[in-house]
Amino acid sequence: MNRPKEKAAGILLAAGESRRMGRIKQLLPVGQETLIEHVLAQVLASRLDAVVLVLGHQAGEIRAVIEPRFRDPRLCIIQNHQYRQGISSSIAAGVTAVEKRHNHAMIFLADMPCISSAVIDRLLDRHVMSGAVISAIRGEGRPAHPVVFRRDLYPELKRLQGDQGARGLVYKYGGSLCLVEPATGYDSRDIDTPEDYAAFQTA
Repeated sequence: MNRPKEKAAGILLAAGESRRMGRIKQLLPVGQETLIEHVLAQVLASRLDAVVLVLGHQAGEIRAVIEPRFRDPRLCIIQNHQYRQGISSSIAAGVTAVEKRHNHAMIFLADMPCISSAVIDRLLDRHVMSGAVISAIRGEGRPAHPVVFRRDLYPELKRLQGDQGARGLVYKYGGSLCLVEPATGYDSRDIDTPEDYAAFQTA
């Protein structure tokens, strides 16, 4: 008898205030599109069953860019009104949106310009096959985003506090963490500062 499909959702965190950047980094130009468009396009090109985009700071400006372009029925845009409480509040909002229908939740940062659908699909496949509670891409010898969590950990994800994200859970369950090697060179950098952005543009 065939096993039921393990449904997986992506949670794309894009609610932050970009304080270190000094402007909305989600709307920084990356080629002919914005950073958020670039990342979201790759996430939607993957085999994830659903994608939740979590907005907060300047949500209206970001929606105005996203909504005319992306009509994928898998995409749900939500607003985290508690975003000033830190990234943990956006994780909780995203998990709440997917927990009833999806066995796994893959968390993405909206400021990772080198993410690709191939990396996402590879991580998802290895995660489901491994049966691990947490899986992550290996970046420079350590866990890097994206990270995927089995539904067992949804309650703990929803109890996170502050601006540390899910890093503590990754280390808490490090003994059973599945680290996935990307098939090709993968740049796991994120863009936090003007210097980061300048380095990315000249790379």
